[in-house]
Amino acid sequence: MDFENGTNAATPVNFSEEIVSLIRSDLTPKTMRQQLSDYHEKDIALAMEDLTSDERVRLFRLLTMENIVSVLEYSEDIASLFQILSMRQKVEALSQMEASSAVALLQDLSKLERNQLTDLLTPELRSEIRLLSSFDEDEIGSRMSTNYIEIPEGVSIKGAMSALIRQAPENDNMSTLYVTDEDGTFCGAIDLKDLIIAREGTALSDITRVSYPYVYAKALIDDCLSSLIDYSEASIPVLDNDNKLIGVVTAQDFLEVIDEELSEDYAKLAGLTAEEDLNESVFHSVKKRLPWLGILLVLGFFVSATVGLFETVVAQLPVIMSFQSLILGMAGNVGTQSLAVAIRVLMDQQIGSKHLIGLVWKETRVGILNGLLLGLLSFIAIGVYLMVSGNAAAFAFAISGCLGIAMVLAMLASSLSGTIIPILFKKLGVDPAVASGPLITTVNDLVAVVSYYGLTWLLLL
Repeated sequence: MDFENGTNAATPVNFSEEIVSLIRSDLTPKTMRQQLSDYHEKDIALAMEDLTSDERVRLFRLLTMENIVSVLEYSEDIASLFQILSMRQKVEALSQMEASSAVALLQDLSKLERNQLTDLLTPELRSEIRLLSSFDEDEIGSRMSTNYIEIPEGVSIKGAMSALIRQAPENDNMSTLYVTDEDGTFCGAIDLKDLIIAREGTALSDITRVSYPYVYAKALIDDCLSSLIDYSEASIPVLDNDNKLIGVVTAQDFLEVIDEELSEDYAKLAGLTAEEDLNESVFHSVKKRLPWLGILLVLGFFVSATVGLFETVVAQLPVIMSFQSLILGMAGNVGTQSLAVAIRVLMDQQIGSKHLIGLVWKETRVGILNGLLLGLLSFIAIGVYLMVSGNAAAFAFAISGCLGIAMVLAMLASSLSGTIIPILFKKLGVDPAVASGPLITTVNDLVAVVSYYGLTWLLLL
């Protein structure tokens, strides 16, 4: 506790508000520039969202180009902020960006402006941009960086240090150094620490890890994720089809890719075709949601039609309608839980059939056990409730018995559908996340309705 002002010392400071106040103050540009140097570029990027257009221009005039580039890379609205810069500044900013960030930014610009800026870039940067742009957005090559240190095979320790020093001004990703032969073929990796402490007479091959992991640029991001996570390296080399080193995927790239993949899967679990953005139009949101909603509407018709088949049951025992939502809700909840577990397991690209069978068996047992426990609880609770409501004990427990048995069957079927459907989707080459929560829930509704009304019809009529 801060006893001077009575505030909690653990309360996080809102730096973006401080930056906004600073820009709107009457301080001199020199003083503002000095004070801005104390803030992280992430906080400056957040402050940009609360500034007017004129204030944004004023803020950019106080920053160095290195700071501006960092602010742009942290911003959620990079294309808009980029337009504040003059043409000369835009070229300079693109030249200081990672090639992958430059490609992403250029794709957000108009074709005319993109071509104008590309023509003004250095031949080396244009070549890197063309390389990264040649890959589809779902290929790992589109996410790689050309910021790495390359060491020629066969040089001495002194020669390796010279190559490091020569490339360091342009490439600061140097925790791992990559060894290539004269044709550019990847040969292995060297830890920077090993190079620093190596004696002059040590052969380069003695400190080179030839079993270092790598990925191919044309590989799909989904297929690479599990291996990238498993190795936990600061960066992993990316090779072309001729095994030549053309880039690396860094730890920061890992985090961004994983975040995007998880967001995409989360969107699909909700029945969306893609992740939604708060700033996108209503039309685009409707376009993303409508396909699954249409499919679910058709499936909903089947559920309603199934209920209609038991019209005579409902007419004679209207009380059973009171508990329909209970069994449907529980079936949907169980199915969604099993789906979440299955999706998480299926993210491992190397999982075998034995593990998948084990997953199905485990979820079957979980579904049965949960069904038995909750079915028994429902049998007792609903039976007592109906007796208190004035029904005969035999009738009350007959209804609750049908509900309890249907609960067991529905929860077992829900566990199985929530596990088997995504596995089947995976086997068919479809993203298992497409087996979304709403789809599983609708399928489970159908099973639950048939179980509940079917048992009531068989046992009580």
